[in-house]
Amino acid sequence: MNTTEKNEIIELFENHFNEKVETFEMLPPSGSYRQYCRMQNNNRSVIGAVNTDVKENTAFLSFSNHFKTNGLPVPDVFAVSSDLKKYLQEDLGDTTLFRFLSTTREKEGFSENIVSEYKKVLKVLPKIQVIAGKDIDYSVCYPRAAFDKQSMMWDLNYFKYYFLKLAKIHFDEQALEDDFQLFSNFLLSANSGFFLYRDFQSRNVMLKDGDVYFIDYQGGRQGALQYDLASLLYDGKADIPQSVRTQLFNFYLNELKKYMTVDEEKFTVFFKGFVLIRIMQAMGAYGFRGFYEKKEHFLKSIPYALKNLEFILKDIKLPVKMPELLSVFQQLINSDVLKEIGQVKSNLTVTVTSFSYKKGIPDDPSGNGGGHVFDCRAINNPGRYAEYKELTGKDLAVQEFLEQKSEIGLFLNSVKALVNQSVKNYLERDFSHLSVSFGCTGGQHRSVYSAEKIAKHLENNFPVNVVLVHREQQF
Repeated sequence: MNTTEKNEIIELFENHFNEKVETFEMLPPSGSYRQYCRMQNNNRSVIGAVNTDVKENTAFLSFSNHFKTNGLPVPDVFAVSSDLKKYLQEDLGDTTLFRFLSTTREKEGFSENIVSEYKKVLKVLPKIQVIAGKDIDYSVCYPRAAFDKQSMMWDLNYFKYYFLKLAKIHFDEQALEDDFQLFSNFLLSANSGFFLYRDFQSRNVMLKDGDVYFIDYQGGRQGALQYDLASLLYDGKADIPQSVRTQLFNFYLNELKKYMTVDEEKFTVFFKGFVLIRIMQAMGAYGFRGFYEKKEHFLKSIPYALKNLEFILKDIKLPVKMPELLSVFQQLINSDVLKEIGQVKSNLTVTVTSFSYKKGIPDDPSGNGGGHVFDCRAINNPGRYAEYKELTGKDLAVQEFLEQKSEIGLFLNSVKALVNQSVKNYLERDFSHLSVSFGCTGGQHRSVYSAEKIAKHLENNFPVNVVLVHREQQF
């Protein structure tokens, strides 16, 4: 988010609520090009979104209004900019279904507590698909009004060009194209008069105050029921045990029957086909973001997708013959290289600390000594001005001062170059710890700002564990 966009989203907040923004925090990037921030003051916390794709925003805003009208748990939209490129929505917190699953699983395994949350989700899903899907405005869908032939071929070719080719999997191009045509025609024969969420997975479900909420449905369109269910139950890194998948599949069918008649056998055959195309679409995304854009955390999802693929192929019986596609699948699940990719867990912990030089340079907690220590005292100090004395580097006013009235940007660019070099080297040598410290006069403004920025930079660009410590502050 550039400075202009940041100022505009803050202005949207302040004009709508007639209140000042006191803290501003960029949220970690996701798989899209939308940018999110959290703006807070003593009265409220709001999520701001910036997206230059107006058509995508129009779909999100239209669907949000429709879902709210139908009593579905989606975020309130408070304000929209006149250019439709920025909007404010309800802050539902930070606990996604995936985060809850991950933390709970560490303590309890895939427990009934996790299953219970999934069942809450699956109670609502048919309402979104069947009830809200009846009279929703599909004319605003973007980029397609339906998960039609064109949409399917986009996904299949995404898989071919961004995964198979980049992973160096051998295939006959024409034979694979023929199989894609047969496969998509089969999927298109499923009943498709429902709302298809498109990206219905555990990171797009929020948990708050015992309830579930749904976000990021701007890619929704008309389509088959099975696709969203496949997306949720075969969500790669969620790694749901097969016995639980079967339980949740049956639970969903029982919920769906409250709204319509269901041919279970026919539904199940199509379901497995949609599991396959969803896995292929996801692998295309992993290839594009991982192999092509070099974002390592996407590569870590590949082994999970291969595991799901291997399972679904064991007993799938589709009424179409696809020999070349099945050959490709077998190469994928037998590839030792792909099974191992992204599996190496980094043992490197980077401790990022802010401190006051008055109280001395922090000790290296690893006991190894050394590490980077950067002196922020050459940067213009907001602490010399009365209006900033009680604030810290996490407050918006201090951030704006440093970004507009100091050379903090140039300073941190140099810091990133040095720290990046060390992190890459330490990862290659399998080191376990690196310390990066920022000092200023009071350990309150410049050092806190710098530590926050470098911690986020490392989290977003390297497979490392980041520990952030503000030594002189109580946060």
